[in-house]
Amino acid sequence: MLRWTVILLVIAIVAAALGFGGIAGTAAGIARILFWIFLVLFILSLIFGRRIHL
Repeated sequence: MLRWTVILLVIAIVAAALGFGGIAGTAAGIARILFWIFLVLFILSLIFGRRIHL
């Protein structure tokens, strides 16, 4: 799923460079949502990973 985040980020950057506001906004919005999901999952994995090993 991290691959999809990077792909959408690249699409957003290319669309922004070409001036397509709708496409850039949509791709950036999806990339932003995926970023926050991965950030939360990363933090949860750190918390629960340490809890299991301790």
